Amino acid sequence: MNSIKEKMPMIIAIIVAIALCGVAYYFLVYQQSNYYTQIDNSKIASIPETGGMKYEYTLDCYSENGKKKEIKFRTSRELKEDSYLKLEVMVTRGVKSWEEVQVNELPEKVKTALNVE
Repeated sequence: MNSIKEKMPMIIAIIVAIALCGVAYYFLVYQQSNYYTQIDNSKIASIPETGGMKYEYTLDCYSENGKKKEIKFRTSRELKEDSYLKLEVMVTRGVKSWEEVQVNELPEKVKTALNVE
């Protein structure tokens, strides 16, 4: 019995370490947020082509609750001026993907932040 009692702190420490690694992995790999923006082609820069990406946008983006964040993402082409995008953003990777959306698909707080009626 003494043997198990002596090993118990080490077993608990290992379990806690595994749990912390699992939580960190979740937030670093799986946690993503959606942001919305409106294309402004005055905020585009040409970059040396890497993986088919020729341009980099730096735009003010808004979360579903209207929180503002400046986000950079790359594209293979210039995007349509004033179009709306939904960006899937991961903590570790940045913009995972983006898609064009219609104005009626924007959350209300994003519409307010972008001054859209």
